[in-house]
This record gives sequence, C-alpha cells and structure tokens, in this order.
Amino acid sequence: MDDLIRRLVAYARGAWRFRWWGLLAAWLVGVAGAIAVYVLPDKYEATARIYVDTQSVLAPLMSGLTVPSDINQQVTMLSKTLISRPNVEKLIRMADLDLAAKTKNQREELLDDVTKRLRIQSVGKDNLYTLAFLDTKPERAKRVVQSLVSIFIESGLGDKRKDSDSARRFIEDQIKSYAQKLDEAETRLKEFKLKNMALVGDTAKDTVGQLREISERLRQAQLELREAENSRDAIKRQLTGEAPGGVAAVDAGFPELDSRIDTMKKQLDDLRRSYTDNHPDVIGTRRVLADLEKQRAEELKARKSNSSAAAPVASTNPVYQQLKISMTDSEAKVAQLKTRVAEYEARAAQSKELMRLAPQTEQELSQLNRDYEIHKKEYDQLVTRRESANMSAQMESVAGVADFRLIDPPSVPTKPSAPNRSMLMPLVGLLALVAGGALTILLDQIRPAFFDSRVLRESTGLPILGSVSVTPNPERARRSRHSRWLFVSGVGSLVGVFGALTVLLVLLSR
Repeated sequence: MDDLIRRLVAYARGAWRFRWWGLLAAWLVGVAGAIAVYVLPDKYEATARIYVDTQSVLAPLMSGLTVPSDINQQVTMLSKTLISRPNVEKLIRMADLDLAAKTKNQREELLDDVTKRLRIQSVGKDNLYTLAFLDTKPERAKRVVQSLVSIFIESGLGDKRKDSDSARRFIEDQIKSYAQKLDEAETRLKEFKLKNMALVGDTAKDTVGQLREISERLRQAQLELREAENSRDAIKRQLTGEAPGGVAAVDAGFPELDSRIDTMKKQLDDLRRSYTDNHPDVIGTRRVLADLEKQRAEELKARKSNSSAAAPVASTNPVYQQLKISMTDSEAKVAQLKTRVAEYEARAAQSKELMRLAPQTEQELSQLNRDYEIHKKEYDQLVTRRESANMSAQMESVAGVADFRLIDPPSVPTKPSAPNRSMLMPLVGLLALVAGGALTILLDQIRPAFFDSRVLRESTGLPILGSVSVTPNPERARRSRHSRWLFVSGVGSLVGVFGALTVLLVLLSR
C-alpha cells in the first residue's frame, strides 16, 4: 500500500512539472467545446399521442359467433413494426422530404437519417402511443409526425382487412378441396352398397336367422321327399303285384341295388346337413349314388325289354290303371319335392357364403364410413369457420377493428428540444479538465523525472550512493507560491467561466 501511494505521489509530482501545458490545453479544449456547443443547430421535436381503443361494444354480444382475435397484441406488433423501410419510404414521400434527394445514395442516406430520428413509444399498458420526430425545422417535423399518424392508423386497418381476406380465401380453397373429397367418398360408399346390397343393411344383420330358417325348411322338405319316395315305391310294388307275370318280373325291383342306393341317399343327406354342395365328400357321395342309379336303370331297361310282350295284357286291368294314375301323381310329387329341396339347398349355400363374406364386407363398409365421416366433419367445421369469418368481417366493417383516437395532435414546442446546452456545457468543462490532466501525464511519461531515490533505484537497477537536497531559498519559495496561486487561479477561472455559461444557458432556456 505504501509503495502504491509513493508511486501515485511520484506521478503527481511529475505531472505537476507540466501543469501550465495542461492548463493551456484545458482552456483550448474548453473554448473549442463551448463554441461547438453554442453553434450546434437547434432541433425541434414534433410529437403526437394516439389512444387505441380495443374494447368493442359488439365483441361481448358476438362471443362464440365470430372468430376471436387479440386486438391488443396486433396493435402492439403494429407499433413495433411500423418503422419499416416501405413505411419510411412512404412517409418521406408524404412529407416531401425527398425533394432534395436526387441520387440513389442521397435517398439511402435520407432513409437512414429519417429512420434514426423517428420514435414510437408505448406509454404504460393503456394502449397510449407517442409518435415523435426530431428535425431542425419545426414545420417539417410537424409534417412528418402528421404523416406518421396517418400511416399508423391506415396500417392498423389495412393489415387486418388483408389478413381477413387471406384467411377467407384460404378457407374457401379448403372447402372446395374437402367438398371434392366428400363427393368422392359418397360415390365410393354408394357404389359399394349397390355392389354388396345383400351384405349390408338389415339383410346382413339377419343372415344367421335366415340360415337357421332355411336349414329347418330344407330338413322338412327332405323329410317330405323321403315320404313321397317311400309312397311312390309302395305304389310301385302294388303296381307290380297287380300286373301279369311279365310286368311283375319287370317291376319286381333289385333289392341289393335299392338297399345300397337308400344307404347312399341317407349318407348324402347327412353330409349336406354339415357341408356345402362343393365339399369333396358330398361330391364323391353323389358320384357313387349316380353310378348306382345308372346301373339300376340299365338292369331295369334290360328286364323290361325281355317282358315287353306282357304289357298289352296289363293295360286292360282297372286296378292296374288306378295304380298307374297314383304312380304318376307320386312321381310328380317326388319331382316337386326334389325341386324344393334343391332350391333350399341353393339358398342355404348362398346364406353360408354370405356369412363367410359378411365380416370382410362390414370391415370395408366401416372403413368407407369412417373416411366419409372424417371428410364430412372437416367440411362442416370449415363451413362453420367460413361463416364465422364472414360475420367477423361484417362486424369489423360496422364496428371497426379498433378505435384510433388522436389525443394530442401533432405539435412542435416553441423552444428547441435539442441540444441541451445547459447540460452539455458543464460536460465540456469537465472534458477540458480531463484533457489537460491527460496531457500533463503524457508529457511526464515522455520526459520522465525522478523525485525519490528508491524509485530511481528500482527503475534503473543501479545502486544509489547518495542524494543532494535543495537548500531552502526564500525567493524560490515565494516564486513557487506565486506560481501555485496563478495555476489555481487559471483552473478556477476555467471552472468559473463554464459555471457562469451553464447558469446563463439555464436562465435563457427558462
């Protein structure tokens, strides 16, 4: 700490040697600074205050019917982005500031200069904005602020209308797109229902019940068919008994083949209850049954050919004729029942096929309905939003987006707003003193001197053998005191002059 103090004292004593140079520099800087402050051009700041009322009377009434928008945020963003290059160029044209700018460089410099001097400031949270512009000519500053007020209001209304129009156009395009998708989905759904009419709707829901009912009718028809066949066979046996010898031999039948045929018929009947007609076991059983019936028919034909001579005799028997009529009726009934059984079998096979295809059909129908419902939901939402946007635009055209109220019209004070000479003048005086002190320290560093043997030894690294002190002299002491008083007077005069100038400027500003 002692070393630091000793060094500071050494720097001060070294700077003291050049105090007159420092005082001279301070006066020169002070006079130059005072002249510069005095000749600075006066600048006038034109201001205007605008209040943006975002509370619309219709907003609470139209809640839920129109598209809500944050007007406060829009106005805040507008105030922050108003000073843009297009707006400043428009402002320059409106205020006739571009009359003197002939070249491109001059226009760019004018654009930068106007941008720096424009100011838009929000006053608190009450949507109150201050617009200001600083210029050397008060009328021009007022004209610029008036133009800025117009741009501020027009930008707020124009941007909102532009956003609303863009939003409506976008919604209209989306509605057209979804309307086309909805038409395509409806067409696909219609074509699918027409193609699979038997698999959709109430018919598909009652497929199991229909199959159960058809199966029951099929079993009933098969039972009636067997009864009719048994009745026919009984009549056939009676007819054989009433016929003469040759006819009896023909219609006597083939017990072994008839037994095998009956067995195959029962087996086929059991298989058809469990499987469809396309099942391999059903097809094989039918083939065997057909072969047996063919064999029986061939043997019966051969037997009839051998006993054809006895046929004229049988035609004269009345009982035989009656049995022949009953035989014809039985054959007709058997054919009718066979047709019914075949129809029920076809219906049962169709119902089984429908049951097999029903799950896949329902899945495809659900997918089509889901796509249709999604497109319809999006379409309805877009139509609702379009109506809300149209109602919002109509409400804005009636009530306006926001109410821009000009609280304070553009005005310019009679006294200049800048420069603040009463504040600049003491700063110039302080700068002059700092410049003088800096000069003395610089000169001391250029032409150093040592006032302490220890500092000399530390600086040179050489041993100090001794030092010689100055003998006190009254005349030298008197000159030293006189020099100090002169220096203090010079510094005091500088401070006094700047103090007086500051007071004078304050009085003149009032």
